[in-house]
Amino acid sequence: MAVETLIFLFTAMLLMGVLATKFSTRLGLPALVLFLLVGMGLNRFVFFENVELSQLIGIMALIIILFEGGTQTKWNHIRPVLGAASILSTIGVLITTILTGFAAMYILDFSLLEGMLFGAIVGSTDAAAVFSVLGNKNIKRKLTSTLEAESGSNDPMAVFLTVAFIEMIQIPDSSIWSAVGSFFIQMGLGLLLGFLLGKLTVLVINRIKLDTAGLYPVLALAMASLTYILTDTLGGSGLLAVYVMAVYVGNNDLMYRFTILRFNEGFAWMMQILMFILLGLLVFPTQLLDVFWQGIILSIILMFLSRPIAIFLSMIFLKYSVKEKLFISWSGLKGAVPIVLATYPIVADIPNSQTIFNAVFFVVLISALVQGSSLSWLASKLGLTEDKSKNLMPSLEIINLGTTDSEIMEVSITSNSPALDTSLIDLELPANTLIIGVIRNDELITPSGNTVIKDGDTLYVLSNKKSRDKAKNVLMGKKIKEKEVKKASKRKHKQKS
Repeated sequence: MAVETLIFLFTAMLLMGVLATKFSTRLGLPALVLFLLVGMGLNRFVFFENVELSQLIGIMALIIILFEGGTQTKWNHIRPVLGAASILSTIGVLITTILTGFAAMYILDFSLLEGMLFGAIVGSTDAAAVFSVLGNKNIKRKLTSTLEAESGSNDPMAVFLTVAFIEMIQIPDSSIWSAVGSFFIQMGLGLLLGFLLGKLTVLVINRIKLDTAGLYPVLALAMASLTYILTDTLGGSGLLAVYVMAVYVGNNDLMYRFTILRFNEGFAWMMQILMFILLGLLVFPTQLLDVFWQGIILSIILMFLSRPIAIFLSMIFLKYSVKEKLFISWSGLKGAVPIVLATYPIVADIPNSQTIFNAVFFVVLISALVQGSSLSWLASKLGLTEDKSKNLMPSLEIINLGTTDSEIMEVSITSNSPALDTSLIDLELPANTLIIGVIRNDELITPSGNTVIKDGDTLYVLSNKKSRDKAKNVLMGKKIKEKEVKKASKRKHKQKS
């Protein structure tokens, strides 16, 4: 193709992706469905069959999407559901894989290992799909946190099972016990390196002084990519490491936070558009007809049997109601991860690899259409909705001050803040520190000396970079625990005396 043609196609993909996002909200469909359909429509005019390139772009997109989703995840939200999410992302995926694998073996006339390979590919929920669908729904925080943590952490399990079954097909004498040992090594390294590189990322971003604020998001993404490749090279789960690293970065004090998060959001959307359209280009509607009835039956089994049985079995001892388990069962959205994983058998030249890819694509399409479009309705019917206002983003745009010694930082006030119910004039802030804006009940308040800080306020503070820690101590109380310990010891001392 000529360079002009490639640029035109790239532009057309982005424009159609953005328009598809706009219409998906009105139609009540996940955007990924329309992205895939756009790709399938474009392949009538563009012949594209480079599976290796699609796999590479898909993995790069997953890194960016997981990083963006992780930085938006609140640790205090997912911490109570971490146990449930961990069980769902391991035992839940394994049970789903086994049940779906047996079904695929009979329905697609596969061998046992080929059936299990299919089950592993569609066994996990997709982070990109879950983040995009749940992001604008008013579903209870406990459920959204569980699903987001599960979708962000279960991709490594699906990747591990997919690679393990491909290896067993290629090398029949390979031991399953070596695969089990490899699993614990991959997960352990993923958690450890994700945490360590997350700490390193926060340290680097907060200490380095770049010439322009626009370079900080690039630095953050480079660290996410480094986390993946370093962990993967050392034999760990790169995707799990990226998610852990992103959660750590997103929940720590970070300079140029607003700039980084907004850039990540836009870039993640662009990668979703390109990835889904590119994957759609690999599928021809005529080929889907060859697995039409098999795809429908497998989709029904996955949505109504495999996923629900896996959820209820793995969560049998967890404190979730039947309605909550039903909703989690129906929220097993499939998206980019299964389609990207479906390219693995093609690259590895596994028998029936093209059938696996077409069947996976069919299952993903039905899952996104049926489950994605009905999540909000089901949550409402089950009484699992709540007020949405708490999730709204502050309406004040932050302007970073480049290479000067000052910055504008965002500070959230909680019930534990020592500045709670204190007027601004009474705050013992460092010199040259000024509160320039307050977001309260989704409205911007121009502060004065008599303005009293309330629980839930978001403050925008202009401060010298050297004074930022002291200012945050005054407003957020990083040393609250130390004060509480001292107070408790004083009370015990008085009681003894």
